[in-house]
Amino acid sequence: MSYPYFGRREDARLLTGAGRYTADWTLPGQLHAAFLRSDHAHARILSVNTAAAREAPGVVAVLTGADAAAVGYGRGKAALPYKGRDGMALLTPQAPALAQDRVRYVGDPVALVVAETPAQAQDAAELVMVEYEALPAVSDVDAALADGAPQLHPDVPGNLCFDYEYGDAAAAEAAFADAAHVVQLDLTSDRVVGNPMEPKAALARWDGDVLELWTATQGMVALRDSLCGLTGLPPGQVRVRAQDVGGGFGIRGPAYPEHAALALAAKRTGSPVKWIATRSETFLSDYHGRGLRMRGELALDAAGRFLAIRHQWVCDQGAYPVATGPLISTLNPAMMCTGPYRIPAVHGRHRLALTNTVPITAYRGAGRPDMAYAVERLVDEAARQLGHDRLALRRLNLLPADAFPYTLPTGGPMAATYDSGDYPGLLDMAAEAADWAGFEARRAETAGRGKLRGIGVGVFVEPSGGVVPRDEVAITFDAEGGVRVHNVTHSSGQGHETVFPEIVAGVLGLDPASITLHQGDPDGLPLFGGGAFASRSMLSHGAATAVAAREVVRKGLDLAADALEAAAADIEYQAGAYRIVGTDRSVTLVELARPAEGQESGPLDTTTALPAGRAFPSGAHVAEVEVDPETGEVALQRYVAVDDCGVVLNHTLLDGQIMGGIAQGLGQVFGEQCVYDEGGQLLSGSFMDYAMPHAEMLRGITLMERPVPSPNNPLGVKGAGEAGTTGSLPAAMNAVLDALRPAGVRRLDMPASAQRVWAALRAASA
Repeated sequence: MSYPYFGRREDARLLTGAGRYTADWTLPGQLHAAFLRSDHAHARILSVNTAAAREAPGVVAVLTGADAAAVGYGRGKAALPYKGRDGMALLTPQAPALAQDRVRYVGDPVALVVAETPAQAQDAAELVMVEYEALPAVSDVDAALADGAPQLHPDVPGNLCFDYEYGDAAAAEAAFADAAHVVQLDLTSDRVVGNPMEPKAALARWDGDVLELWTATQGMVALRDSLCGLTGLPPGQVRVRAQDVGGGFGIRGPAYPEHAALALAAKRTGSPVKWIATRSETFLSDYHGRGLRMRGELALDAAGRFLAIRHQWVCDQGAYPVATGPLISTLNPAMMCTGPYRIPAVHGRHRLALTNTVPITAYRGAGRPDMAYAVERLVDEAARQLGHDRLALRRLNLLPADAFPYTLPTGGPMAATYDSGDYPGLLDMAAEAADWAGFEARRAETAGRGKLRGIGVGVFVEPSGGVVPRDEVAITFDAEGGVRVHNVTHSSGQGHETVFPEIVAGVLGLDPASITLHQGDPDGLPLFGGGAFASRSMLSHGAATAVAAREVVRKGLDLAADALEAAAADIEYQAGAYRIVGTDRSVTLVELARPAEGQESGPLDTTTALPAGRAFPSGAHVAEVEVDPETGEVALQRYVAVDDCGVVLNHTLLDGQIMGGIAQGLGQVFGEQCVYDEGGQLLSGSFMDYAMPHAEMLRGITLMERPVPSPNNPLGVKGAGEAGTTGSLPAAMNAVLDALRPAGVRRLDMPASAQRVWAALRAASA
């Protein structure tokens, strides 16, 4: 099977302004909505007076928490398929889609105003008068678990909504007791805001008893089912629609309470209702990412071999555990808790706490970059304390290429098994490409200019795929000879319109231009599957697509035998045609596949389902930075990423995924930080206060591949969506610390902003 090298066929549409995002959808008679949001982090709602708003020009309806509660439209309920420590189940408090009785974070939606124009809705929302009784708030995750902390929900005692444990505590304790060296670090992975280019928006309409929702999504089935959880509607009564999506990153996976409130507004008014968030609402209401406090410990013997590792995490869940927030704080990091190393004993405990802040969900990497950061920072610290070469210490402990499949020593039914890889090969390739051996000469040259230079590496392995039980894909043919691929994943920049047709073309031997993708079509074939998250699109939907295409070829053989009046054993398939071996008698696949006149489906239309597979991509990333000690400014000088994403289907798309992930990782390393004050007020709620990554940050990037096929799926792919972020956090921060250590700085955590680096240098020289 061969896959042609192409760019992205969707780019012509998107770059010429022909894309269609949520705000571009307009329905006859539509109304417009605006939300009134809480300006208190924690307060009791004493009264909500909507009289003035209802009388305002153009206003059609005003909804409050009482309206949402009356019909049972809520915030949704996070769920976990496994128990925690001592059999603990996830505690998931319920609340209406619009706040009732209490608000629990700044930005909590309290009322919804529907009017004839967006301006009228916004003006009227400001007329809704809410009387609050302020309550004590807690915005710090450690403080939330302390004795006497303000309690967010009566049914979540101590604000602890889940306590997760993995590994063998006794085995780890014994290994630490016998260790020659123990290294410990306390780290943070601060809150970040997803900030997609397209703000959150939705258009809701009822078609009889069926709710139609136009909104940005990473997968129509996933969002549909999430919305069913908010509204109580059965899946058959919800249709989710989207064409183009301006950024996903994990935060486009779940339905939001705003979606449920808009659905209620559309039902009450009998008209379509449209809402487009402001950028301020993005900061205040889009679910955030990260929010972790991490303590890691590594035990080593006298030769430097790793004996055991321990993780103690406190994971912020915001005011409510939502969507995948609990899962990405527990299972994802546990599935890579030893990194790419052979470590015989492990123990981890992750406590999930509620705070008066925006809820947490998956954000690019979804727990993976955080665990890679924790492990690789520990390894670098061990090398520093023991006087070992950083690369040599890693080579001593990396799993060899013949170790697979390798099951982590976490134990239990959720234990991960790495499928394949070559971790030493990745490290060697990255070190050579980055000219690690010549670094000291570059450091000396930089010192001559009065600046500091550092180099760092991050070697990682991460889980991809899984999430849902199965993924379904269909291939159909039309009367004009066109081929259509149908699935329920949804692209938010990955290039699905390009790569799925390429997969089918590679199997069928057809021109990819004759094949089109129909993704997430609620009016199309009734398919099931997960969305574009967890680096799973190619691993799951791509593999199912290849299997479906092979099934088309197999089914066509019998039809070809009848058409050619020959035995099936005498027929070969090549370049889109069946041919009797040794003759010129042939019939094309498209001829056989065309639907009969008056029929919608053809004889070769095929639907295939595959169990959702899992794989473990890996990589070695090297970053080199220069620091100006006078200003604290950190400049990335070069960056090498060597990744094993399994079989590569399209190099252009792979490079885009890796580069985008690196940009988001470097954004977190060098500036992104969501900051709340002690009272729960968001201090970084605009681009004036929140540092986004810029293109100038991405200098000297070299992307390379060292693929080892995965045995877990028919394509041998592993996934690439999270890899850039997972590798860049440890590589870049290890480089920053390497630059600062000669100046006496021993500890620094993300973000390595100019101010924090400058302060660390001044403190070290004091």
